[in-house]
Amino acid sequence: MIIPRKTSFISLPRISVIAGHTFTQLVRMKVFYFLIIFAVLIWALKQFVLGTFTGGDTASEQQLRLLKSTSYFAMNLFSIVMAISATALLIPKDIEDRTLYTILCKPVPRLDYLIGKLLGVLLLIFVSLIFMDLLLSVMLHYNTQSLIASEISLMGAGGNSEVLQERITTLNAHGLTNNIHYATLVIFFKAAVIASVALLISTFSTSTIFTLILTIIILLIGMIQADARELILKASERGETSIISKLSMFIVLVFPDFQLISVDDGVIDGKIVPKLTLLKITIVSFFYVALYTSLSWFTFRKKEF
Repeated sequence: MIIPRKTSFISLPRISVIAGHTFTQLVRMKVFYFLIIFAVLIWALKQFVLGTFTGGDTASEQQLRLLKSTSYFAMNLFSIVMAISATALLIPKDIEDRTLYTILCKPVPRLDYLIGKLLGVLLLIFVSLIFMDLLLSVMLHYNTQSLIASEISLMGAGGNSEVLQERITTLNAHGLTNNIHYATLVIFFKAAVIASVALLISTFSTSTIFTLILTIIILLIGMIQADARELILKASERGETSIISKLSMFIVLVFPDFQLISVDDGVIDGKIVPKLTLLKITIVSFFYVALYTSLSWFTFRKKEF
């Protein structure tokens, strides 16, 4: 009698191999071309836009705000597009290439397969965001120092030293600080949640287009969570239990709140990201990723191929 070999429920070596293969698979799709576009965008912004700001105390700050807002827009766009499209295509592509059958008959537990696929996508997004964060940091440092030198030159030796020091402090607050890196990290957390949602949908969806559309809908719903909570509070204060308030409660309980996983607006305005806020975002993001990955395994574990 042949005794089947037992496999552990979760194996880090197996997960790392699947994640590495997924990362390589995505790199071959030439997704890093977006990084070239990002670099060209930042260079064009520096060459043709930032130089048009002239005069006034706020002009210098507006240059730094524009640089950060444009960069974070590109980061968010790239991470969201990659999180949705790459994750939605992974399982259908493995089925089409018959790679999935080879992996699952090793045997490889389906939870290991799902976690490995998700980590492969997140690794690609993480590496890409590091590159963009590095480029943004260099540009911010260069522009901040250039603007400070201009302020010193304009005020001259006889200028008010207190006013000059205040301007330098303000520009440094809008320049390169740890908050820049915190905002990039939070963008990655948001992408991780979106990717886990796309992974869940792809486990029961029979169409890649359906997965993409439904994930985008959930993303949009997650962006209005604050409005849904406000409706619930107002309805509870009035003692109402209308259909709208019940629907709002359902949205709050089921869908991820992407407004909680965002700090880039504050960083663009030069605000400091409290460590407690960053810790809360980390915990919330991990909870969402763990929840949707668990649900993915629940729907995927008995699926026939």
